[in-house]
Amino acid sequence: MLSILVLHGPNLNLLGKREPGIYGKATLSDIDRLLEQEAVSLKVEVVTRQSNHEGVLVDAIHAAAGHHQGLLINAGAYTHTSIALRDAISAVQIPTVEVHLSNIYTREPFRHHSLIAPIAIGQISGFGADSYGLGLRALVNHLRSRSDAQS
Repeated sequence: MLSILVLHGPNLNLLGKREPGIYGKATLSDIDRLLEQEAVSLKVEVVTRQSNHEGVLVDAIHAAAGHHQGLLINAGAYTHTSIALRDAISAVQIPTVEVHLSNIYTREPFRHHSLIAPIAIGQISGFGADSYGLGLRALVNHLRSRSDAQS
């Protein structure tokens, strides 16, 4: 069974309270439940983790090697600043999909640049909590099509 690590970055623990006009009313627990339901439908395992600390996220990415076949990540503000996260994802070479609740390209100019996007297989933004479900489906489809091509 495919296993997907889902990482939620800084401030995502405040979802539902933090700027609901931008990020929506769904809480992080709501999003994790959505992912669990989608995982059942897709017949995959999801393991979710949130941290406000860059090093904890880097350690989780390192630990994913050999345990998870895919990574779904909303790195929050670290998307635009963390070379460490980018390097960790690049080092473990786990297929990665980057997701964002808001459309980062319609927001402040500093949010328009992602350090993760160039090493991810794709990016989904702007669909609120649905960005996660869309990202999970795209990642699983990618992994399965890659597996089919190798068999």
